Amino acid sequence: MRILIVEDEAGIASFLKQGLEEEAFAVDLADNGMDGLQLAFSGDYDLLLLDWMLPGISGIEICRQFRKEFPETPVIFLTAKDALEETVFGLQSGANDYIKKPFHFEELLERIRVQLRPKSGDHAIFTLGTISLNTETHQVFKNETEVSLTQKEFALLEFLIRNKGKVCRRTRIIESVWDIQFEYNTGIIDVYINALRKKLSLTGSENLIHTVRGVGYIAKD
Repeated sequence: MRILIVEDEAGIASFLKQGLEEEAFAVDLADNGMDGLQLAFSGDYDLLLLDWMLPGISGIEICRQFRKEFPETPVIFLTAKDALEETVFGLQSGANDYIKKPFHFEELLERIRVQLRPKSGDHAIFTLGTISLNTETHQVFKNETEVSLTQKEFALLEFLIRNKGKVCRRTRIIESVWDIQFEYNTGIIDVYINALRKKLSLTGSENLIHTVRGVGYIAKD
């Protein structure tokens, strides 16, 4: 899962980025409204965290413009404004939730999880052959036997399964799972793919994660 934080207070932004990355999210930062809006419109994010007062354009304006193009992507405001009319105004601009500064990280994390929880008709459990992955309990099973994965291994497997049947380019994987730009040596992906195959016993005819030479990987049943 990839989150965009638009926050001009460097200390808060750094704290949130570190905390969310420890929870296996990929995180991008913008410290002003214009950069935030440009990044948001790339469409690469599962959730936006917006400060209300920003240099350039406000979080309110980012939310309004973003919501026109991406009506389903959750937006949470982070702000010191707490008057009732301001809360209502923020929600009417298209935000899904609103949390007042200062806040506890655990509360914000739970609010994020609520917004990313599968909607009615969606599923928290994804399957790939004999593998099942539960995004709510953060568990992976192979033939009903639980397999212990690290946070990054889980995030990589989730990304591949969510994109099952599609070729996942190496640059897209590294940016989505590791939050590292494409200039980085993507060889780290190979190490984690091999670890996943070993832990999940994906060999021979049951190798459900396939290498696309020179491009990336594809997960398919």
